Amino acid sequence: MNDDPMENDVWAMPTVYRSDLFAGQTVLVTGGGTGIGRATALLMARLGARVIVCGRTLEKLERVAEEARAHGCEVLPMAVNIREPEQVEALFDAIAREHGALHAVVNNAGGQFPQHAIDFSAKGWRAVIDNNLNGTWFMMQAAARHWQGRKAPGVIVNLVMVVDRGMPGIAHSVASRSGVIGVSRTVAVEWAPLGIRVNCIAPGLTATEGLAVYPPEAHREFPRSNPLKRPGSLREIAEATVFLASPAASFMTGEVMTVDGGGQLWGEFWTAGRPAYFDPPTP
Repeated sequence: MNDDPMENDVWAMPTVYRSDLFAGQTVLVTGGGTGIGRATALLMARLGARVIVCGRTLEKLERVAEEARAHGCEVLPMAVNIREPEQVEALFDAIAREHGALHAVVNNAGGQFPQHAIDFSAKGWRAVIDNNLNGTWFMMQAAARHWQGRKAPGVIVNLVMVVDRGMPGIAHSVASRSGVIGVSRTVAVEWAPLGIRVNCIAPGLTATEGLAVYPPEAHREFPRSNPLKRPGSLREIAEATVFLASPAASFMTGEVMTVDGGGQLWGEFWTAGRPAYFDPPTP
């Protein structure tokens, strides 16, 4: 884990962005109550945006909103289950009615649990696919319709993962995130005439509370996950996410930006523990 409090303190961390970068703009962040979603939402609020955070647990969202208000920033919590298209539609209707057109949507909500794929239950598989893939798609489609109806441009940033080599122990998440990458690349072309940019960001191992779901065997593997031999910080992932939503990325669409400390080039990440079969041979 990263023990430097500056790395995960959104208010203390340095930023390369000017303080009014998103002034007058409204941004929607899913899964904004914890982890990368919270850090991204608070950073965007710090940069002048009115940020709407949504998720299933209103209490978590309200804590983020209170934190933002304490720093003179605006974050608005809305309880939504993104797996339910009717709730997603109602969310966008409420945003349009109360705040007008959105500038950007950051699809951060998602999750998984470490387990060997051969042991997945049908219920566990469906839960991860429904949350990570279907929920993200419902948000993407609703956002595109929102902008199409207003003849306004928009930006979508999808949080995914590094899938090129697979990731043992979370095959369900690799499947769902691969689907998000594929549909993002496709609609980046379809929606270009609408002025909508769609990109993905693929963080590697990141120091969030979500790491608590991994067993001790996985935690012992963390230093081997990338050549920098450390997890990324919330600051590093939030800054990269903001870049894709900003005018600096105005000529990027259909891309997957990897922020993983070089993990896709070298490293091992055994989320459910390393099988003895893969241990280095004894000299």
